[in-house]
Amino acid sequence: MNPVIEAIKKRRSVRSYEDRPVPRDILDIIIDAGNQAPSAMNSQPWRFVIIEDKSLKKKLLRAALPNAKKILENVREFDPDRYAQIMKRYGELEDPIYYSAPAVIFVIGSGRYADHSCPLACENIMLAAYSLGIGSCWVGFGSMVTEDADVLKALDLKEDEKIYGPIVLGYPRLFPDPPQKKPPCVKWL
Repeated sequence: MNPVIEAIKKRRSVRSYEDRPVPRDILDIIIDAGNQAPSAMNSQPWRFVIIEDKSLKKKLLRAALPNAKKILENVREFDPDRYAQIMKRYGELEDPIYYSAPAVIFVIGSGRYADHSCPLACENIMLAAYSLGIGSCWVGFGSMVTEDADVLKALDLKEDEKIYGPIVLGYPRLFPDPPQKKPPCVKWL
């Protein structure tokens, strides 16, 4: 199979990591892959912040967790079983947002084309990570940290910028089985 197609088909969201750092040279390759993503008008409206510091990751968790729990309250109303399952997992994990991953990459973008371009950089990052034996997971709740002044300062987040990651990275402790995919909905004309 073509290696790109294979990476697309086999990459999974990894939420269980070994407690060992990802070497800087591998992170550099992964960031370069993100930087090579296509962007509207070649705007390249992104920048990357890599967080490995454990104390800063704890601050990120403290900032994101209450916001995640607030949003999950909505799930309780329309899918109580799913809510119970999620909250059970949250109770079992030390870090249910960033999954105690050794590295967290924040993809931060600004400008007119960021909404269209930054997600492409995120996908490139996750595919590159997979191709190098590194697990990854895009964690939407992890971006809910903008109410914490220390985190804003650490990320150097400007008023006109938005977080498009974060993406957690590390060596997989457990590589999940693929989920069932629906057939594509296609219209040929």
